[in-house]
Amino acid sequence: MKRTTQEVEVEGQRVVLSNMEKQLFPSGFTKGQVIDFYVRISDYALPHLAGRPVTLKRYPNGVTGKHFYEKDAPARTPDWVRTYPVPRRAGGTDINYIVIDKLAALVWCANTASLELHPFLHRVPKIDVPTAVVFDLDPGDGADIVTCCEVVFLLRSKLEERGLECYAKVSGSKGIQVYVPLNTRVSYQETQTFAHALAEDLEREHPALIVSAMGKAQRTGKVFIDWSQNSDFKTTVAPYSLRAKNATPYVSLPVRWEELQAALDSGDKSGLYFEPEAAVSRLTSMGDLFAPVLSQKQKLRAEPKKRMRARPRS
Repeated sequence: MKRTTQEVEVEGQRVVLSNMEKQLFPSGFTKGQVIDFYVRISDYALPHLAGRPVTLKRYPNGVTGKHFYEKDAPARTPDWVRTYPVPRRAGGTDINYIVIDKLAALVWCANTASLELHPFLHRVPKIDVPTAVVFDLDPGDGADIVTCCEVVFLLRSKLEERGLECYAKVSGSKGIQVYVPLNTRVSYQETQTFAHALAEDLEREHPALIVSAMGKAQRTGKVFIDWSQNSDFKTTVAPYSLRAKNATPYVSLPVRWEELQAALDSGDKSGLYFEPEAAVSRLTSMGDLFAPVLSQKQKLRAEPKKRMRARPRS
């Protein structure tokens, strides 16, 4: 295929776009449509990406071709795209991660066929301070996103007992992710310990529904609560990122509790999958349901709050 290019100006930066007509999804969704989607939702997506090193999941030949995770900024990354050096766990040279702070950088990343954006839970330079706890609910064989809905409400109840509010988003694939905003000084050791303990509690109470162990053989018919996402070396798909899991693109999108309850009551999962155009329309009417995750301050509480005893009437 002949390579076609065009140059556009975005926020004063010149961005070269290539092969806009190339189909990246079997449904016919093209690279041009991928870029257009990210431009249209940028006001909502960028606040959740800003300041966070990001792993790019790239599909240069579309979702049916080989893909790879790009951690180090590619050699041809423009100098106006912000990067940040992060030490490798095994030592050696730092990983120079891209940080998507501006629309021009988002457009440039989309043009590299980075269909999925996976940021860390921390912001630079405080790479040891997560801003939230995340629970990634992953259904095993024989379970699905509706099964995850059942677990979501059990998890939310546990968090409410500890005085913590949480927010849910569908992953755009099989599962659901629940975020507990912190935005206070906390370590990954604390958040992972908290998440692991809560997942184990739920597994003990609902062994036929929930598993907290990593082994995939144990997940059949159950939902795995992945607490290990709360690590300084792991990333989670961003709110409003596309997913490259199906022939049709779906979006990782925040949802209301009422929507999760409706899916659970009806057993119909179709209302929890959002194609790009539906996601854009939804954002226009509802705004960013995940906005509290950016600023709400909460502190972890390992044990449930003690309930005040009512005083006996005299």
